[in-house]
Amino acid sequence: MVLSPSSVAALRRHRARQQQERLAAGDLWQDLGLVFPNTLGRPMEPRCLLSDVYRPLLRRAGLPPITFHTLRHTAATLLLAEGEHPKVVQELLGHAQVSITLDRYSHMTPRLMSNAAALMDRLLDQEA
Repeated sequence: MVLSPSSVAALRRHRARQQQERLAAGDLWQDLGLVFPNTLGRPMEPRCLLSDVYRPLLRRAGLPPITFHTLRHTAATLLLAEGEHPKVVQELLGHAQVSITLDRYSHMTPRLMSNAAALMDRLLDQEA
């Protein structure tokens, strides 16, 4: 998997914060190699993730209460709208077949077709 530079930077900041939590927990810390553990190194409870981490993050960002699935759908929609290849989006989403991605995001097809038509005009215009 390829990560953007901003994602890598965010993960490095997270690792530094996690190291502080590890030191604060002392002998109570259980190093299970998790990227997003609770404050003692154990797996995070889903309800705690939602109430203590995710929802406050949405509030700080000024976003409405949206689900993880909505974030996933939004990311795929934005990528397709910007012309990312459906096969790439399929891989990111983990769909078994690109047809699943295309069926799910078929509402993007008119915009993609419009983009393709505009691109064809630009390409043909260069030839004239």
